[in-house]
Amino acid sequence: MKAREYSVGIDVGGTKTAYGLFNAQGEIVGRSRHFSDTKLPPEAFFDQVIGNINVLCAESGVDTRELRGVGIGMPSFVRASDGFIIRTANLPLIHDFPAPEYLTRGLGGIPVAVGNDMHAGALAEHRFGAGRGYENMLYCLMSTGISSGIIIGGRLFRGSYGFSGESGHMIVTPGEGPECGCGNRGCVSAYASASRIPIHIRKWIEDGEKTELTEPFSTVQIAEGWKSGDKLARRAIDQMTLYMAVWLFNLYITLNIDCFVFGGGLLNMDLPLLDMVRAGFDSFDKAGMPVTFKTAELGEDFGIIGAAELLRI
Repeated sequence: MKAREYSVGIDVGGTKTAYGLFNAQGEIVGRSRHFSDTKLPPEAFFDQVIGNINVLCAESGVDTRELRGVGIGMPSFVRASDGFIIRTANLPLIHDFPAPEYLTRGLGGIPVAVGNDMHAGALAEHRFGAGRGYENMLYCLMSTGISSGIIIGGRLFRGSYGFSGESGHMIVTPGEGPECGCGNRGCVSAYASASRIPIHIRKWIEDGEKTELTEPFSTVQIAEGWKSGDKLARRAIDQMTLYMAVWLFNLYITLNIDCFVFGGGLLNMDLPLLDMVRAGFDSFDKAGMPVTFKTAELGEDFGIIGAAELLRI
């Protein structure tokens, strides 16, 4: 029997799935990624995951029997007790599924830990990134979706059922706005996430507003429109940053955590996005105590690192 020295961390997102193979020292010795197919049912999706784990190990010269475990961060409501996936907003066919059991069986008995992707991100940034040294920390994602991971007293807080940090689905305008993948109308993600902003732009155009923006309304194009003074691009960014500021202030006033660490693709927009959000946050904050905003330090690796860390909680 070969020594189980390696682990795999998998970061599943609404647009891509990334894989990292880690050695016993925690170093990344293999990588791969593919687009996340939103049309796949859970069995087919996780069969693809199993196949990609096998390919990654083979290409890295590692026997799968050397794996001590596989950690997977899912953009899902994941039950803390057993990793059961209840609902996935951006991959709507993946729900009511016993992912750890299915994957362990498909991988020949290798232990599998499935958790929320923001829980994984929070673990990674707190242990190895921008949150080092902070007793309390919020990891906040600004990307295809809006979400957070919570560290309290140096430990990941998962809540009673494992849903803590799904804060992008907090309701801010009940029953209004476009429907989110969570099934509700009026949540923060429906107003501020990269996947929902184009829906608002289309409606504004249908209502007669003029713009130089064209389909599919990418974040790059919206940023360029903002810089050139396009009124609809400005409206989109104003809406996004306003609801992000509301989201963050509501988290702060609820949890009173003084360190926010930010990651996600929206931070790559060629705009002072975080500065705009900070200005909105400060306009709400009447207490005036020190609150630190930091950008994540682990780059695109935060997800795979955090997923592997799920094996250690």
